[in-house]
Amino acid sequence: MAELMKGLKRTHRCAEITAANAGETVTVMGWVQKNRNKGGLVFVDVRDRSGIIQVVFEEGKSDEALIEKAAKLRAEFVVAVVGEVAKRSGAVNEHLSTGEIEIIPKELRVLAESETPPFPVEENVKTKEEIRLKYRYLDLRRPDMQRNLMMRSKAATLIRQFLANEGFLEIETPILIGSTPEGARDYLVPSRIHQGHFYALPQSPQLFKQLLMCSGCDRYFQLAKCFRDEDLRADRQPEFTQIDMELSFVDVDDVIDVNERLLKELFSEVMGVDVPLPIPRMTWQEAMDRYGSDKPDIRFGMELTDVTEVVRGSSARRRGTVSSAPMSGRRTG
Repeated sequence: MAELMKGLKRTHRCAEITAANAGETVTVMGWVQKNRNKGGLVFVDVRDRSGIIQVVFEEGKSDEALIEKAAKLRAEFVVAVVGEVAKRSGAVNEHLSTGEIEIIPKELRVLAESETPPFPVEENVKTKEEIRLKYRYLDLRRPDMQRNLMMRSKAATLIRQFLANEGFLEIETPILIGSTPEGARDYLVPSRIHQGHFYALPQSPQLFKQLLMCSGCDRYFQLAKCFRDEDLRADRQPEFTQIDMELSFVDVDDVIDVNERLLKELFSEVMGVDVPLPIPRMTWQEAMDRYGSDKPDIRFGMELTDVTEVVRGSSARRRGTVSSAPMSGRRTG
């Protein structure tokens, strides 16, 4: 039977508690990850977006009714726990940030019960994608999905801070627009007021940001939603978000400079990776001459080699089996 959380207020997220909090009374709320009943000793792992903390219900430290209640908990029950933080009496779990502490509970409330989940709510689950999407709210509880969401949020915050410091204004552009000639089909939305007419969803804010430059806004950006009605590819989705920007009174080097420094900031703060500047540049012509592609993967060194002079005058060339265009192959020297 679900209980109310009236009178309780969460003091910490689970993984925010450290050994420095030992002896303090805390209130945590979250989902039951695991429940291990050893008979008179019940270990309950409580999880929220920050991580997991162990709650120990033990004879002599918790009353019998509390232990019986804890023994009935199942995975994904939503609980509130009030208790004292203590150093672990047993082995330390080095895989958890809270691995050297535990909570000795004084109060346990079951805020919501749960049926058995259709798949384990844990990291790197091997469940089929269609099942994960059907129960998306469960899938998003998994630690790796939670980290993805937090990384995206952190990146968006850093982008806004960086570009604001560079003199950019964040301006929202319309979503319901007239159709514009872009590279893909538009998604259309019927108009209720103008029967037989349709709005289009933007493939990009291109026209609007150009209007903003004409209006004297000077530097604009937004984390823009874009929609393109086309088949799925590895690098393209029907709906996606892009960092959109426009600058006035600049040249190409100014635009590249802002973006290079933004990338360096993002990789450093979000992933702890240092990106040396300036980032190497390559012209379109050089890319086509060396790799035969305008988006080459330069990690593998599979460059084209022009063998025109080598085969000039050969029988193969006379038969027309070798063209004068660069041929594919590994560079040998």
